[in-house]
Amino acid sequence: MALASDEIERYARHLVLAEVGGPGQARIKAARILVVGAGGLGAPLIQYLAAAGIGTIGIVDDDAVSLSNLQRQVIHGTPDLGRPKVDSAADAVARLNPHVSVVRHPFRIDPDNAVDLIGGYDLVADGSDNFATRYAVSDACFHARRPLVTAALGRFDGTLTTIRAHETGPGGTPNPTYRCLFPNPPPPGSVPACAEAGVLGALAGVMGSLMAMEVLRAVAGFGEPLVGRLLMVDARAMRFETLNYGWDPENPLSGSGASAA
Repeated sequence: MALASDEIERYARHLVLAEVGGPGQARIKAARILVVGAGGLGAPLIQYLAAAGIGTIGIVDDDAVSLSNLQRQVIHGTPDLGRPKVDSAADAVARLNPHVSVVRHPFRIDPDNAVDLIGGYDLVADGSDNFATRYAVSDACFHARRPLVTAALGRFDGTLTTIRAHETGPGGTPNPTYRCLFPNPPPPGSVPACAEAGVLGALAGVMGSLMAMEVLRAVAGFGEPLVGRLLMVDARAMRFETLNYGWDPENPLSGSGASAA
């Protein structure tokens, strides 16, 4: 996909990177990425994907901007209070990069609509804030055969991994699913919500930016994705660690007893 003259200048710092260059930037321009959630993780993620020149960004969110969001959800501003987050985020993308198309999905993604929605995109980046959505999205990505970049925030910690469960690893073993890493969601009420527990605002920026980096690496085709690896960030100690995990033959999606359908 050819770049216009102003795009060549806009993406000049990408074009001089041997790992990206013209072919990589063309793949970025052609990509369709679905972002689940325009909140703490989605805000920096959407901004960096737009700045990088992702051709189409779909944004799924059924929430409106509130004052308590603005401590970390930097794509929204005070004038956006009360507006749907998909509208506020789309306006921010338009200001940042007019070459990027935004598709607004102002509803909650769930098991009933996830597969059809995800099937229209090349890759999904999930920054949702609840377990029901994470499991619905990860299961749907498996069935739709789409890669998933997924992250989560705690009070002072965050995690990030890439799921390509529809593919096999170098040795022929299936890649792990999200359910290989987290077989079941925790019991209701056992993990306090952000409003109760709090969250360090800048940590959302760190993790959302790392999500964008993982997406761009996958799209442009360089580096080693976090498949089978969980990146863990501890903001109090400023420590980054990686946990390796593998395919669980008991998982219900691609395990030994899973349905062929």
